[in-house]
Amino acid sequence: MLTSYTRGLAALLPAAGLVGLAASPLAVIEYQIPRENAFPHDPAVGRDGIVWYTDQANSFIGRLDPATGKITDYPTPTPQSAPHGIVVAPDGGVWYTAQRAGKLARLDPATGKIEEYSLPAEARDPHTPMIRNGMVWFTVQQSNMYGRLDPATRGVKVWTVPIRRALPYGMVNAPDGSIWVALFGTNKLAQIDASTGALTEVPLPQTAARPRRLAVDATGVVWYSDFARGYLGSYNPKTRVFHEWPSPGGTTSAPYGIAVAPDGRIFYDEARSGTIVAFDPKTQKMETVKIPTPGSIVRNMSVDSTRSRLWLALSGTSRIGRIDLK
Repeated sequence: MLTSYTRGLAALLPAAGLVGLAASPLAVIEYQIPRENAFPHDPAVGRDGIVWYTDQANSFIGRLDPATGKITDYPTPTPQSAPHGIVVAPDGGVWYTAQRAGKLARLDPATGKIEEYSLPAEARDPHTPMIRNGMVWFTVQQSNMYGRLDPATRGVKVWTVPIRRALPYGMVNAPDGSIWVALFGTNKLAQIDASTGALTEVPLPQTAARPRRLAVDATGVVWYSDFARGYLGSYNPKTRVFHEWPSPGGTTSAPYGIAVAPDGRIFYDEARSGTIVAFDPKTQKMETVKIPTPGSIVRNMSVDSTRSRLWLALSGTSRIGRIDLK
């Protein structure tokens, strides 16, 4: 059942129809990481189709060549730094958050060299990185902050989220130039002005909601995974209207990693069912794709629009996953 909301209303608006659920022709192709006890946390794909990932447990940055299946490891300069989020910048540089070390770092794919950038002491656990106009933005979950690094000057500015224990988590770019953040410790999203760093709170209609990861589509609609309630949700900043769809796995399915495919479909992971869900906003239909190896949790996804592929870090199973969308 689709549930619609208008921001500020306490009551639900009438449901807009049933959501169709169908078996999917899509499949998850898995790549085994050879390093023992690897724990891929986040993936990122570059313009060349090369896939990078953080091996949080072993403190390595991994490189997967899909054409050959070859995996190359790069040890982090700071041992046991617990690399977490990762992103490929337009210049090809691979940025990641060294969560336990309180640093950001850039890997040069041409040389394999990694350069680390220290953060203020109060920003002790950088989480999700994002590139905007040459700047590296990032969330700092437990420290309740978000920040911005200028690689040219090494200057860092951090802001504290005004809500106590907001747990800023997923962070994404929007087409209008703003930045969206999931405040996982609350029932709120936040919009950040990229020029000033100012934050505007956007409460979700349900107080029990806990948005964890975000994706923004080409029209500016923000999609979120409600980890606590087992819902997929959307928010249109232009109309201030919310919509929600119950996840096929139910209230305990724990929706987590999420992405928008090139054709506009929304893909997300049910962390407690080992299932990827594909939702078509046009038809209101959902398809489910079972991850072959039990125990996989997809904390984040990365889209290769050029090759129409979706890449998954299969945490807990030492694997990387691929879904071919065509």
